[in-house]
Amino acid sequence: MKALVQDHYGSPGVLGLTDLARPAPGPGEVVVRVHAAGVDPGVWHLTTGQPYLLRLLGFGLRAPKNPVRGLDFAGTVEETGDGVTKFRPGDEVFGTGEGSFAEYTVGREDLLAAKPARLSFEQAAAVAISGCTALQGLRDAGRVRPGQSVLVIGAAGGVGSFAVQLAKHFGAEVTAVCSTGKIDLVRALGADHVVDYTRADFAERRHDLILDTAGLRSVHHLRRALTPRGTLVIVGGEGGKWLGGVQRVFRAALLNPFVRHRLRGLVCQVRGADLEVLRETIEAGRVTPLLDRAYPLADAVAAIDYVHRGHSAGKVVLTL
Repeated sequence: MKALVQDHYGSPGVLGLTDLARPAPGPGEVVVRVHAAGVDPGVWHLTTGQPYLLRLLGFGLRAPKNPVRGLDFAGTVEETGDGVTKFRPGDEVFGTGEGSFAEYTVGREDLLAAKPARLSFEQAAAVAISGCTALQGLRDAGRVRPGQSVLVIGAAGGVGSFAVQLAKHFGAEVTAVCSTGKIDLVRALGADHVVDYTRADFAERRHDLILDTAGLRSVHHLRRALTPRGTLVIVGGEGGKWLGGVQRVFRAALLNPFVRHRLRGLVCQVRGADLEVLRETIEAGRVTPLLDRAYPLADAVAAIDYVHRGHSAGKVVLTL
């Protein structure tokens, strides 16, 4: 099979198409013929090995442990391993697996779900990581409730576009923060109010819950936009070769015991139960993945660069 492989850390240019043996499923695993794979900011970080904290967390000190990039995907089940009962060859699925930038990938049965019939493979490939991150940020870390005022920062991004729709699904009043050129797009997602961060400060109004997916603003600034007992959820972060912005999460954790606000950081863990929640919500027409553009696998370097520069509105995917 063709796969996008790297043997050392570096700019996305280190990635190259290579012929590899098709993977075989282990117990509880499924081999999937990949039709589309999602590109998220994490791909750039894993390709470059930055922030260096990633290497210390077990992704490989001098070179990536898994040479094939990509996690999100959608495709057709090709083969099942021992003990798999949920899927059979020919089933259309979406989820995560190690090395989805390839013609075939292996996924655990419990990290896959049936592809929603109303979605294309390209749309379905955009769901797992960003959708689960938005869901866990709002429901688990944020404890969102009907009638609350929710602020989504980075509302036109991969996670943010899911968060706007899910917050509306949960019955919240949603204020979305984005740039001038993405205002109409964010309104179409269902946002009740939109703040253009190039012209106004979102902290002029207080909110019960803030989901910050943009990774730039200080905890102090974000707290200014919270109600007295509001909740801040920080998703990811950018900046710095060593910590990559995660220092905001550390500051929030240190400050949390001494303030009335709830300050939380979120590291998403894709779970089968959450994939099912997303599938049901999508099938009901309450959430639709927002796609910016699709690239062929051979143009993956351009796709990764495009996402890293922050130009995308919604998700970017690779097609195979």
